[in-house]
Amino acid sequence: MIFTCQPGFTDLLAGELSAHGFAPVEQGAGWVRTEPGKRVGDNALHPLPDLCFPQMALLEPVEIAADSVNALAAKITEQFLTTAKTERFEGEWPFLFEEAAEMDGLGRRVKGVEKMVEENLKKRMSRVAKLAVADKPRGVARLRGLYVFFVDFKRAYVAREAVFGGQRRMADDEQAPSRSYLKIEEAYIVLGREPAFEETVVDLGAAPGGWSYSASKRGAKIVAVDNGPLKGGAYNNYKIEHRMEDAFTFRPAPDQVFDWMFCDLVEEPHHVMENLIQPWLERGWCRRFVVILKFGRVDPLALLRDVRAPESVFSRCATNVRVRHLYHDREEFTIVGELK
Repeated sequence: MIFTCQPGFTDLLAGELSAHGFAPVEQGAGWVRTEPGKRVGDNALHPLPDLCFPQMALLEPVEIAADSVNALAAKITEQFLTTAKTERFEGEWPFLFEEAAEMDGLGRRVKGVEKMVEENLKKRMSRVAKLAVADKPRGVARLRGLYVFFVDFKRAYVAREAVFGGQRRMADDEQAPSRSYLKIEEAYIVLGREPAFEETVVDLGAAPGGWSYSASKRGAKIVAVDNGPLKGGAYNNYKIEHRMEDAFTFRPAPDQVFDWMFCDLVEEPHHVMENLIQPWLERGWCRRFVVILKFGRVDPLALLRDVRAPESVFSRCATNVRVRHLYHDREEFTIVGELK
């Protein structure tokens, strides 16, 4: 398998894969290749677990090697045609070419190969080629299509099936108070749900208000809790009630349950889990949550184990929990889920 991630986090991806029994055999900037279809000490094909760092996983990739753009495109085309002989294409299907990061000029070469493969398919399978979509799916998905990942100028891996973690680049908003706005927009995609009109949101540690602003755009009613000021589209927003209080000591009114709890604090992650997240989930003060845990000063893989442990507050109190290193995350995890 080929797993891709954010550049700069490849070692953490390899560590997570090893912890789940996969055997990394090669890696580069933003990608790891593992033994084909097996876990360490396992003799059978395994289901793919819900992983944090991978943005895309290519299933059963085939290595393609050639010196020129023409030769690479010809081999990729033939690989697709051979595997698609008996398939029916009734709707749009993914046609995705990507490359390893931090290799000057590789992107231009990949674009050249992609264009040539597209032209080849138009000549050989015109109707099928018209249904190709050169974009990742919106959300967590496992889809059949054509996926090509270049690890260098002469070598690529071709797969017909891929698993996506839901991460993707989001469009910015000039009224958004901070770049953290992009993280919450991306988190909605991972969870598969977003705040609806008139739903209630508590944003713990809200300032300068990027997450509150995001919810307000959808018509939600927000209580933004932070001693700091709100800015941009969150400032004087009639949908947002700004409470100048400490996020750790704020409590909802008796019998009040928020539809959403947001939390993105620059605090030690275990302190956040034990002293903020735990009471909110154990006492049922919210129905859904989006939480950021910073791992810059702790062991990220150990923190990931703690989050996923059976005794963690997320395992005990929540369902549909997904832990992701988002496209817009830095040294942090985003955790989404719903209360049981």
